[in-house]
Amino acid sequence: MMGGSAIDDDWEIASTSNGVRTVVLVGRTGNGKSATGNSILGRKASKSSASSSGITRSSELQKTVLKDGQIINVIDTPGLFDLSSGPEFVGKEIVKCINLAKDGIHAVLVVFSVRTRFSKEEEAALCSLQTLFGRKIIDYMIVVFTGGDDLEDDDTTLEEYLGGKCPQPLKEILVLCENRCVLFDNKTKDEKKRAEQFQRLLFLVNMVIAQNGGRPYTDDLFVELKKGAIKLRDQQEEVDSLTGYSKEQISELKEQMQQTYEDQLRRITEMVELKLKEATTGLEQQLAEEQAARLRAEESAQLAQKRSEDEIRKLREHLQKAEEELRRQGCT
Repeated sequence: MMGGSAIDDDWEIASTSNGVRTVVLVGRTGNGKSATGNSILGRKASKSSASSSGITRSSELQKTVLKDGQIINVIDTPGLFDLSSGPEFVGKEIVKCINLAKDGIHAVLVVFSVRTRFSKEEEAALCSLQTLFGRKIIDYMIVVFTGGDDLEDDDTTLEEYLGGKCPQPLKEILVLCENRCVLFDNKTKDEKKRAEQFQRLLFLVNMVIAQNGGRPYTDDLFVELKKGAIKLRDQQEEVDSLTGYSKEQISELKEQMQQTYEDQLRRITEMVELKLKEATTGLEQQLAEEQAARLRAEESAQLAQKRSEDEIRKLREHLQKAEEELRRQGCT
């Protein structure tokens, strides 16, 4: 059975006014997604060590309740930014993530580390997410930089980092996100500092919600999964109310309904995988075209340089002959 297929009352229509905020953490393995999730939750809910046993292997949801009663759902995702994971794995995790989010995503927290270089893989993964979910997903993105302790050790502010060492592609992403970003120091023991960075993030999440009219991000995938889940639950409740059937018959009917729902999940997953493959192929083709264009430009520049060198050499030869001719005329 696919993860996240259990049906419960959480699938009822909900609104942001109910005090629930669902955020999804995405980013390359090792950027500090799990550590950031733990900082948001205020407890060590996910392993975040760099060892193989500490890497999040499957999308998981944890929640915390704030003092004002507001609930924060935190979904940690594995490998969505690691293209080596393959479209099949990423597709299944995206569907599971949507299944966990149920009523939509209030913010997508894109986690980068100031300790590591921004990679082509991360740039490609962001393009894949836009291809899969559409341009609208950018309106829900917040960039979280981890490694705040490193910047503090270097006596560097986030603004100084963004103005100097920040790679150009990352700057362009920040422009798309309207500079919604926050710096996290996940190692600090300073409770005041932990509270301040969390409040900054919560402010940005609420800003995203307000800018999107209070509506969480949803698309056709969310709608289809929700319809299927509610239909299954309603059918199972209807079966429970039937009379004149044995327990075995009731169990068989439920299994058939569950299988129908699992088949729907499988079809949706295959559709996501296909879309990711198309996006990946398109990105690979784009990168190949860019590389070919660079090679052509380099070849053109080399030819131009060779022509220029040939012209300079001919000019020098011409001047040398002219000087020799002048010397002969002077001798006569």
